Amino acid sequence: MCLEREDHATGLIRLLSVGLRVLTLLEFGVRQRLARAKAPLAGLYVGNSKRATAHPTAERLLEAFQGLTLTLIRDGRRRRSHLTPLSRVQRRILALLDFPDDIYTQLCPDSHKPP
Repeated sequence: MCLEREDHATGLIRLLSVGLRVLTLLEFGVRQRLARAKAPLAGLYVGNSKRATAHPTAERLLEAFQGLTLTLIRDGRRRRSHLTPLSRVQRRILALLDFPDDIYTQLCPDSHKPP
């Protein structure tokens, strides 16, 4: 990457530093709560769902949320939407982060009511 202006390079470094801090806090918070609960987190490893870890990386935690989809269908004036339900491991990660399940389900309130 080539940045010609020094202020752009400084801004990029600061932005990347903020992202790194967020990921570090995410990892630290989950690991701390797993240590308190004395129960590892299983289901993060593709192809080996029973493998558990007490030290998940931020990358693995975020990968667990891949595949979630919000589908919006417009039919004239009506709009229907559907949100992929959370898996057990995704709900556990949210709980470890002290987030309620409805932080996700509120994105699409009518998802649980099929047409």
